[in-house]
Amino acid sequence: MADSTIVKPDLDFIKDVKSLGGDSLKKCFQCATCSVVCKLTPEDNPFPRKEMIWAQWGLKDKLMQDPDIWLCYNCNDCSVHCPRGAKPGEVLAAVRNYSFINLAFPRFMGKILSQARYLPLLFGFPILLLLLMLRGNTIPSGPILFRNFIPYEVIDIAAGVFTLLVFIGLFTGTNRFWTILIQGIDGAPTLLSASKSYLIPVMSKILRHEKFNDCVANQIRYYAHLCIFYGFVLCLIATSISAGGIWAEKLFFKGNELFLPPWSFFSVVKVAGNLGGIAIVVGCLLVLYNRSVNKDKAGAGTYLDSVFTWTILCVAITGFLTQFARMAEAAFLAYLFYVLHLVFVFYLLAYLPYSKFAHMIYRTVAMIFAEYTNRKK
Repeated sequence: MADSTIVKPDLDFIKDVKSLGGDSLKKCFQCATCSVVCKLTPEDNPFPRKEMIWAQWGLKDKLMQDPDIWLCYNCNDCSVHCPRGAKPGEVLAAVRNYSFINLAFPRFMGKILSQARYLPLLFGFPILLLLLMLRGNTIPSGPILFRNFIPYEVIDIAAGVFTLLVFIGLFTGTNRFWTILIQGIDGAPTLLSASKSYLIPVMSKILRHEKFNDCVANQIRYYAHLCIFYGFVLCLIATSISAGGIWAEKLFFKGNELFLPPWSFFSVVKVAGNLGGIAIVVGCLLVLYNRSVNKDKAGAGTYLDSVFTWTILCVAITGFLTQFARMAEAAFLAYLFYVLHLVFVFYLLAYLPYSKFAHMIYRTVAMIFAEYTNRKK
């Protein structure tokens, strides 16, 4: 007698995928055009055809254990060529959203970040936190020094606490993800052990953005992601130097303001920060433009996409506005923009494990798994 498999659809999972941007999944009739045109899919067990049928059937467990949903870069070559308008790229993006939302620790944070009704609460919390950090109730007189408005030490301590919480959330979520990926593999290494062996080749691929560059129909995403990624790298360099200077003055060079902001306009810190900010703005504008002109072919993006893009853009814009207001000696505007900048930075980084930012981490884990299992793509 032939073996039989009982399929038990998870109807709630199907509804969730559709609500997270995969509402076109039922249009797929398994013609395999998507797998044929995709330049990223390996010949052995290609995607996204199989993922489309699994999503239609509500096979949540199979999709959660499938690294291929993370090896898709949503370039939408498949969606552009789909004869039924099923948009496989958007469906796989929705499955990725479902994955990190439900793997998040604590899980309720993933749910909150995915729903627009909680947005005032999510922005209200950092506003309240910053109000409690203010040094006094009035705008400081004299030169515009942000450390006289909100002490840098208080910001750094708060940043340290929330960074620890972010690491706990990411560590727990990615370990849950890795445990799912290695189910049924005897002698599989831990995520830490696998990272020691495979992280370097994976980081090489990420830094070169080589997979984005393989896409044809929507190559503008390659340049957009490149700008945003390296913009963040430059801003991180600037922020690290600035924070290091503040603590160097406090611990080793007491009273030497050479190590304290504000930095001169042509200093390494300012040049790196400004170039990074420009790159981020350009990248975000390319993303928004791309979603606008390609929304009929590939989708206009989901709530999670929009909030993430606009938050990144607001981080860069408020950073520039803060700088320009300080240079113009407009104290009220400088301090106002500074607070707004910190609010958007908080939203972007403190909620990292539960937002689209988490994609970068989970995709890296999936790529490590692909290296470990010798997945060709």
